[in-house]
Amino acid sequence: MKIVLAPDSFKGSLTALQAAQAMAEGICNIDPTIETVLLPVADGGEGTMSSLVDATDGRIVSVVVQDPLGRQVKASYGVLGDEETCVIEIAEASGLTLLTEEEKNPLITSTFGTGELLAHALDAGLRKFIIGLGGSATNDGGAGLLQALGMKLMDANGSELALGGGALKELHAIDQRYFDKRISESDFLIACDVENPFVGPEGASSIFGPQKGATPEMAVVLDNNLTKFAALVEKLTGISLYGRKGAGAAGGAGGAFQAFFPGEMRKGIEVVLDAISFAEHVMEADLVLTGEGKTDSQTLSGKTPFGVAQVANRKERPIILISGSIDEDSKELLAPLFTELHAVADGTLSSKESIANAGYYLQLKTKKVLENYLEKRKLE
Repeated sequence: MKIVLAPDSFKGSLTALQAAQAMAEGICNIDPTIETVLLPVADGGEGTMSSLVDATDGRIVSVVVQDPLGRQVKASYGVLGDEETCVIEIAEASGLTLLTEEEKNPLITSTFGTGELLAHALDAGLRKFIIGLGGSATNDGGAGLLQALGMKLMDANGSELALGGGALKELHAIDQRYFDKRISESDFLIACDVENPFVGPEGASSIFGPQKGATPEMAVVLDNNLTKFAALVEKLTGISLYGRKGAGAAGGAGGAFQAFFPGEMRKGIEVVLDAISFAEHVMEADLVLTGEGKTDSQTLSGKTPFGVAQVANRKERPIILISGSIDEDSKELLAPLFTELHAVADGTLSSKESIANAGYYLQLKTKKVLENYLEKRKLE
């Protein structure tokens, strides 16, 4: 028997790999001859790099770059097992988690460090990229990452702009003559679940600015600045970012990638599952297990278990969900996707207990679930 183990992380308790390992231990305790294939998964947000590296036996490369406020920080990118594909999460160098609450200020935070990560990967000879756009602390339209890669953003006097979304107020011209030529030789797959446009009431500044520290007044300024940026981008490239789907992701960095980087933008979970050849692994499996910390109706919006279940259902393979907890009101919506639904915190164990020793209890739960599943199969 062959079982594919494809959980997401159990937030705050287990990484996706640790969750897959706990499931594997539970299965091994039933029958060590059952073959398990560990494919830790993420949905394109934070944790995607680690999951893809773990699932493909890749490696992590750490370099020193600028954080959102220009301070030196160690950040990483992943090289997948094929030694050709590079994974960069914008949150690594330009993420909210790098700032304290008091430091959040989208007028001055910048994606420059993400551009530095990209430049380092290009120097290493990599030309295939997967970019995860979740968790940024920025609202600069991706201007910083473009500046790090040689693009010049200038004011009316011909001086280069300072970094940050606020500086775009002075933007007068864009000179792309010095933009890294290796970008045009590369291919970019942008993992993004956000469809917000670049500007407007549903744009980057209005919707995501507040979580990055923007007051209502700042959000208006930032939106005006991105509108000015979009006008110059359209003049230069012919690409209109204003209402473009996904352009508002990561404070508008989604727009910069769509305008200046060859490739495409796709749903995060699709990008991740394709990168690890998930469908091929499922075809060879007898059963698929997935899970996450908490499963509810939000899971259906493209979270890991949803994407995994879609593939398993297409390939007509049974799929069992084992999550830390499952929202009772969402079970009816979730049921058609999964062969079985199970929660570690199932009433016999509290959420607090299960989180405190997550790996152990996930192992026990997996063992019990699989024993019952195999018993039912014998009776069929």
